Amino acid sequence: MVDVILGLQWGDEGKGKIVDYFAPNYDIIARFQGGPNAGHTLYVNGQKVVLHQIPSGIFHENKINLIGNGVVLDPITLKRECETVSSMGIDYRKNLYISERAHLILPTHRALDKASELAKGNEKIGSTLKGIGPAYMDKTGRNGLRVGDLLDKGFISQYIKIRLKHQRLLDNYHFQEDISSWEDDFFESIELLKGLKIVNGEYFINDKIQQGKRVLAEGAQGSMLDVDFGTFPFVTSSNTISAGVCTGLGIAPQKIKEVYGVSKAYCTRVGSGPFPTELSDETGELIRKIGSEFGATTGRPRRCGWIDLVALQFACMINGVTQIIMTKTDILDSLPELKVCNGYRVNGEEKNYVPFQINRLPIDPVYKSFKGWETDITAIEKYDELPVNMKSYIDYINQFLQVPVKFISNGPGRDQIVLA
Repeated sequence: MVDVILGLQWGDEGKGKIVDYFAPNYDIIARFQGGPNAGHTLYVNGQKVVLHQIPSGIFHENKINLIGNGVVLDPITLKRECETVSSMGIDYRKNLYISERAHLILPTHRALDKASELAKGNEKIGSTLKGIGPAYMDKTGRNGLRVGDLLDKGFISQYIKIRLKHQRLLDNYHFQEDISSWEDDFFESIELLKGLKIVNGEYFINDKIQQGKRVLAEGAQGSMLDVDFGTFPFVTSSNTISAGVCTGLGIAPQKIKEVYGVSKAYCTRVGSGPFPTELSDETGELIRKIGSEFGATTGRPRRCGWIDLVALQFACMINGVTQIIMTKTDILDSLPELKVCNGYRVNGEEKNYVPFQINRLPIDPVYKSFKGWETDITAIEKYDELPVNMKSYIDYINQFLQVPVKFISNGPGRDQIVLA
């Protein structure tokens, strides 16, 4: 049996804490897509930890953590993360497994990412410059290198071949930056990677499922960044939706049971791209300040706005969401008025769906207003104890989406979750 946790917005919904919260109920935590552009923030014994590639179950003893084939893996970032985890007393070598089919991010992928983004000028898509896009391009172009290739005697010759190809592309961009230090770090890091448990991921995980083990599939980014269904071209390079679990881990659709969708009580976005409910005013700045809305990977300030139920309903539909987990509700504690977007007005006509090429249309969000609860909710442990105005806010979202909000996160701590 496989359950899924994924983001329903533009990423940064707080999935790391949620995976960490659910992890004790599962035997295996598995990342199924994305790369080191993801930043899952956890608080372990009061200490803040950001994981970019290692699954968020690594801090739970005797839990298998699998990096699936759908992930593009940066050995340098992985080495850094392993050192962080080890410094906290965790033996990552014991429970960390990596699919041999996962593609590698090479130093030249990072260079190509940077060169490509610089060449776009004012039309930048907001890449994290981690090499994710170029690595996925090589994957679909059928000439990427995979983790399993590290164990092949001919790896160096394969690496040189693809590096020369990349160099020709970099020359076309007139990219002059010296990446030799990146390569030094890369070859040092792959030695650590070669010493980890590299497995045939699809056989490994299906064998565990056959044994009755419970799997929690951990998504990165958010549904509105999906390469097919997100706000293209301002998207990531992988399928961030629940369908990506099947291709990113090698499991059949009927194995999936619950799909937990994570959404903030408001909305944020990092980088460029359409954002209908963005608040470019004092309220948006206040939410950013209270919520510490800065990218876990890049440190960039996040754009903030009201919750968008049109986009959220779309995300629930394409993912088959069965339960919603609402995070960062406490960030709204001090606001006297809250708004939710329940429609888009396009050229004077109201729409209740996400249109094609949303960035090309003049969208005015249609709002419904609610009174804020103006109460500190961070110490509340039971749903009945939540403020009446907060329950009204959540009830409306339940009714609009027709998917229940079952878990409410009211603080950054592991145990700050209220069950509805």
